[in-house]
Amino acid sequence: MKKKRQYLLLSCIFLAAAVTAGGCAAAEGEKDLVYVGHNQAFDHPTNTALLAFEEYIESRLGDRYDVEVYPSELLGSQTDMVQLTQTGAIDICVASNSILETFSENYTLFNMPYLFASSEAYHRAMDDKTVTAPIFNSTAEAGFRAVAWIDAGTRNFYTVSTPVLSPADLRGLKIRVQQSPTNVQMMRLLGGSATPMGFGEVYTALQSRVIDGAENNEMALTSNGHGDICKFYSYDMHQMIPDILVANNRFLENMSPEDRQIFEEGFRLVNEIQRREWVKAVEQAKEKAQATQQVRFFYPDTRPFQEICMPMHQEFLAGHEDIRPVYDRIQEYNIQYPSSSLTEDSK
Repeated sequence: MKKKRQYLLLSCIFLAAAVTAGGCAAAEGEKDLVYVGHNQAFDHPTNTALLAFEEYIESRLGDRYDVEVYPSELLGSQTDMVQLTQTGAIDICVASNSILETFSENYTLFNMPYLFASSEAYHRAMDDKTVTAPIFNSTAEAGFRAVAWIDAGTRNFYTVSTPVLSPADLRGLKIRVQQSPTNVQMMRLLGGSATPMGFGEVYTALQSRVIDGAENNEMALTSNGHGDICKFYSYDMHQMIPDILVANNRFLENMSPEDRQIFEEGFRLVNEIQRREWVKAVEQAKEKAQATQQVRFFYPDTRPFQEICMPMHQEFLAGHEDIRPVYDRIQEYNIQYPSSSLTEDSK
């Protein structure tokens, strides 16, 4: 039923995109439809922020734009949505940084395990345009660019049958990872068996024991039901990876300067609201996971995980010297905002 609904929606969107492309603009008196897709549930902070974006744009430009937000992969998987945004079939989507790595190797930097020393260093770096601009603008030739970053917290391992307290506990386990070469390499180094798949497939894969666990933030336990199956969540804190709001280049460039300014304000609003809602949602998710789903939380020593993964940094930089200034700037934030323990922000 879900796939049938996706096909119907995509057919309508392709038809609308074809009409728009043929006429280059909406007919006089008609509104431009702005399609926004993402893979999170309706109650997720990302959806809350995008609904606020929809309200903001329509309150100021409602005579010209009709924004429609589609959650829960209604427009396809994240990879599908990025490709649709690339072609202009849809206008805006939320993509995981890991998927964007396949469109520009610059995004690989943000996928590096243990890149950020603390949540504060992560947030400060992501708010710094000298850090983000070389990454966000790197897909311009592919037809889209990043317009905002979205906090996706910290990624940790959660499993069905046994907690992950050291890298040795990952041996023999099939762990779902995001569809990126960096994540596959990380799992290989840590000793697990990487199983890349779309986020929408994970629940069924866990339920049928196709995989033994996954790695994600706390929201996956509750908002996506993974805590119904996985009862062990281990704060190894291996990644702090943002989700990225991306928009089609033609969509952005065809706006008047006045409209573009309002959309840019809307993009900043997405970041502001999502980050505020994220803090509350993670606290609620952890409480619910413990009380209702009986998920147990563990705080292993992160140093053995770090020691295994850190060589990935220099391996990446050796082939991307142009990104080294960005990496060095992040290290400045890590020095300024250190963490005595990488698990302290989660307790």
